[in-house]
Amino acid sequence: MLCGCAAAASNFYNFKPMTSFPAWYFDESGMAGVDFEDAKQVEVYDRNQSISSPEKERVLVDRLGITERHTVIDLGAGTGNFAIQAALAGASVHAVDISQPMLTYARSKAKGVGAIDLKFHQAGFLSYQHQGELADFVVTKNALHILPDFWKMIAFQRMIDMLKPNGTLYLRDVIFSFPPATYESAIDEWIQEVAKPEGQGWTTKDFEAHILEEHSTFSWIIEEMLIRAGFEIIEANYIAATYAEYLCIKAS
Repeated sequence: MLCGCAAAASNFYNFKPMTSFPAWYFDESGMAGVDFEDAKQVEVYDRNQSISSPEKERVLVDRLGITERHTVIDLGAGTGNFAIQAALAGASVHAVDISQPMLTYARSKAKGVGAIDLKFHQAGFLSYQHQGELADFVVTKNALHILPDFWKMIAFQRMIDMLKPNGTLYLRDVIFSFPPATYESAIDEWIQEVAKPEGQGWTTKDFEAHILEEHSTFSWIIEEMLIRAGFEIIEANYIAATYAEYLCIKAS
C-alpha cells in the first residue's frame, strides 16, 4: 500500500526528497483513508490482508515465474508480503512505499524470515527513481487506486520506463467491471458482501471511505491506459465485479 510520507532514518532506505517536481505535481503523501503513519494502524492493516497472505503471495511468485535471475519492483509494497516471497525465491527485489512505518514493519518481517536481497525505498508511484538494472517485473497490488485517473496514466508510463523489453507488469486492484448504470446496486452489494464486523477485518465504514475518498475506476478505463502506455494485455481477469487483475508485457 502506498501511503503517508516521512523521511527515512537509516541507510536501509533509499529516499530522495521530491525537490524537482512542479507545484502542481500530485502529492501521494496526502492519501485519504487510514493513517498509515500510525504504527498500530499498520499492524491492523497487516492483520486484515486476507487476500495477501505469505502463502497466497508465494503462489503468485510461482505463477509469474519469478526466480533468482530476476529483478522485481513492488510498487505499494505495504507490509511486504509479496516482496518478501519474491526475495525468498531468489529475486533482487525493490520494495517501494510512501509510508516509512509500512517499510519498517516490512523490514522486520523480512529479517525474521531471512529475506536478504530486498531493498526498501520510501517513495511513490510518481516519485520512485529506479537506479541500476531495469526490472523484469513490476508488481502493484491494491495501491494504484490512491491516484486519480490522470495520474494513473502517468504512473503506467513510469512503469514502462522501469521495465526491460518484454518485461512484465502485474496489476491487481479494486477495479469496476459492472455496467456504469448499475453503480448504486453494485457498490452496495459489494460492501455488504465483503465488509466484516469491527475487529474482524475491513468494515462497512472502511469500504464506504474507499468509495468516498479514493480513486478506483472502471476496467475499460484502466485497459485503455495500459495500452496507451505501451503495454500488451496478456490476461485480464475480472475476479469479481469490483476486482480485477492484469498480466501485461512491455510491448516491443
